[in-house]
Amino acid sequence: MSENFKFFQHKTCEYFPCHDVKDTSNFNCLFCYCPLYALKEDCGGNFTYKDGLKDCTNCTIPHSPKGYHYIMSKIGKIIELGSKK
Repeated sequence: MSENFKFFQHKTCEYFPCHDVKDTSNFNCLFCYCPLYALKEDCGGNFTYKDGLKDCTNCTIPHSPKGYHYIMSKIGKIIELGSKK
């Protein structure tokens, strides 16, 4: 079974790569905007707060080779957030 859906690169994007990485060949653009942003401190990424906003500049989890699996392991928490009234 193919798993190509777990990896995508948009090399013509004016921001590629949007993070400072040594190896762009494994840079995954699938989660251009991280779906875990809403989890705040529970996302597990390397982030800081700057002027009250979450700054994910130093986090490359969504763009890493295992990023798809990591995000999918936490997607239930996002669904839970979205289902709260």
